[in-house]
Amino acid sequence: QVTLVESGGGLVQSGGSLRLSCAASGRTIERYAVGWFRQIPGNEREFVATISWSGVHTYYADSVKGRFTCSRDNAKNTVYLQMNSLKPEDTAVYYCAANGRDYSANPRDYVYWGQGTQLTVSS
Repeated sequence: QVTLVESGGGLVQSGGSLRLSCAASGRTIERYAVGWFRQIPGNEREFVATISWSGVHTYYADSVKGRFTCSRDNAKNTVYLQMNSLKPEDTAVYYCAANGRDYSANPRDYVYWGQGTQLTVSS
């Protein structure tokens, strides 16, 4: 069993930066691919970024490509999402999820999910 806890969300002005963390417990996350997703109430959960267990492979949604960077520190059992040049449309609840098979943009491929952290970007 893997328990995931997101942190680092909050309020930031447009153009600013913020770093989200996803800390894992229960088991090491070393051999799990991790994905980031976001959701606005009334909308479907949207893919943001994913990283393989080795950290060699990353994949980003077009909407965040060039602005967001996903990285991981397996020694700390933590995955990060660095968000730069934030826009009001980035406002959402952000979730991290663990995938024991491979990195993927499909939320159906993920087994373990965190509770989410709120990001609000003001104009």
